[in-house]
Amino acid sequence: MIRAFILFVFLILISVAVVWLADHPGQVSVVWLGYRIDTSFAVLAAAAAVLCVVSAVLWRSWGAVKSAVMRTGHLRTERRRHRGYRALTRGFVAVAAGDPEEARKQAKRADGLLADPPLTMLLSAQAAQMSGDPEAARKYFTAMLERPDTTFLGLRGLLNQALRDRNPGEALALAKRAYRLRPRTPWLVGILTELQTQAGSWGEAAAVLHQAGKARVLPRDVARRREAAALLGQSEAAARDGQPAEAVDLLKRAHKLSPAFVPVAARLARTLSERGERRRARKILEAAWAESPHPLLAQCYGNLVPDEEPIARLQRTGRLAALKPDHEETHIAIAEAALGAELWGEARRHLRLALLGHNPGRRVFRLMAKLEERENDDLDAARQWLARAAEAEMEDAWVCRRCGAACNDWHPICPACGAFDGLAWASPARPEIGAVPSNVAPLAPLSPPVQGPG
Repeated sequence: MIRAFILFVFLILISVAVVWLADHPGQVSVVWLGYRIDTSFAVLAAAAAVLCVVSAVLWRSWGAVKSAVMRTGHLRTERRRHRGYRALTRGFVAVAAGDPEEARKQAKRADGLLADPPLTMLLSAQAAQMSGDPEAARKYFTAMLERPDTTFLGLRGLLNQALRDRNPGEALALAKRAYRLRPRTPWLVGILTELQTQAGSWGEAAAVLHQAGKARVLPRDVARRREAAALLGQSEAAARDGQPAEAVDLLKRAHKLSPAFVPVAARLARTLSERGERRRARKILEAAWAESPHPLLAQCYGNLVPDEEPIARLQRTGRLAALKPDHEETHIAIAEAALGAELWGEARRHLRLALLGHNPGRRVFRLMAKLEERENDDLDAARQWLARAAEAEMEDAWVCRRCGAACNDWHPICPACGAFDGLAWASPARPEIGAVPSNVAPLAPLSPPVQGPG
């Protein structure tokens, strides 16, 4: 409605202008290059209007032709990009399917269509890895370092190759460089701290884990426990280097981070006990026992007072047991102390309570055998308990989460596979007949494994 009104007003104005020019024709003379043109003003105005209309038509026509050409070029570019990304997708599918020839073919095709974007270089590198050509893969990953948007991808590829080639020095340097670019990357924090601890750089690993905890890169409890494990390793190194004061300070820092971490609590309590600070050591062990009863804590608690009378040790163990009276480890600790004090009835009562627990371990059966032998000199009953021990589940031990190797003592680094903070207190798997031990390297695969982006 408004547009029709505007058009109506415009037509009225044009009509008024035409009538006005007809009533006042006037005269116009134009002299140009020796020629003279005499005409009326109305004719000149009409000629100017026609020229404007023709110019507008020509301009719109040129714009339409130019837009058509640009659209044609854009469609051609889009079609080329579509073919390139389709080749890129097929290449990554070939990588996932383990087809190196198809991956290399699609990588070359995508490289020609997409003018070498970052993903094309990554696909080419992975295709070279699958084809067993590490030098070509290294060339592609190194080329990624020259571009800011692909530097981290290149570092990750080179880091994976260094880890695969078992080159810890190069891997550590690459991990540090990648960490400076992306410090909030969880998998990188894990690899970097493992390489640092394997190299003995405990302080650097603790600093990285401290920052990871503050930035919430890792769950807070995980970051604190791993930092405590790194500080414990640093403390052991300081003790070996003849720096006892620094070793104790590091242990205290580790205990403050994770008071219920059994290895730290036991090590600190043992160290303080050796220095004569038994009261403080006792409090540390009791606090840790209240959180997670563990045989190592019971052992350290029992050894706090050297040359102690068995009855006194049993009474002291009772104070520890009162913190977790119904736990299986509590009954075992009391039974061991009662056996030492030759209180057979007390030992048998707690061992029977331990047997009522879910899936009692071999220690309980062995202690029952010891009780039958010492109290009643009943060797047959002792042999029966030992036979049951042989058929029972394996004793809990420090088991590596990565390789499954079992250790009697906790270590910051798994002795079998080198995993940092990999040992956890658990029941080791019963080995099958003919099974290869977990700490034996498997046979090499027919083709190199593919390192995925995760």
